[in-house]
Amino acid sequence: MSDPCDARTLVRLCGEKGLKISTAESCTGGYLSSRITDVPGSSSCYIGGVVTYSNESKESLLGVSKDTLALHGAVSRETAIEMATGCMRLFDADLSVSLTGIAGPTGGTKEKPMGRLFIAVSSRWEDPICEGFNLGSIGRGRFKCESSKRALGMMIGRARGYGSADPMP
Repeated sequence: MSDPCDARTLVRLCGEKGLKISTAESCTGGYLSSRITDVPGSSSCYIGGVVTYSNESKESLLGVSKDTLALHGAVSRETAIEMATGCMRLFDADLSVSLTGIAGPTGGTKEKPMGRLFIAVSSRWEDPICEGFNLGSIGRGRFKCESSKRALGMMIGRARGYGSADPMP
């Protein structure tokens, strides 16, 4: 049985519903985009993505506010939502996801420990959602894999909801 948080499921679902998707990644460095584009036929729904590793690229490419970054930091719910919303605008997508976090082994603090992750999903038909996770000290490779799996699950959930209510104009 296939994993319900698999990129194949997302591509199939978005293809069936005619949804265009995009990604904004920081801590995963393009890993999620790679998982999506590994699926044959992903070009039917995947428009593109950006890796915004620096605060400057988050601001210039995605429109994340300097104030948001100064007040909440790059690894925050607020930044993740602005990243997803900015990515949706940038690519004129129907559904966009963002990931920002601390993969480690350095960079963590008491307030934002290593393994902290925020994933946001923006869509044309509902308000953005964001979930925070603490994955702990699992290593960079495993962090990227687990982060992208959770992002796929959130995108699949949002895509499944498309069409169940009137989309926003």
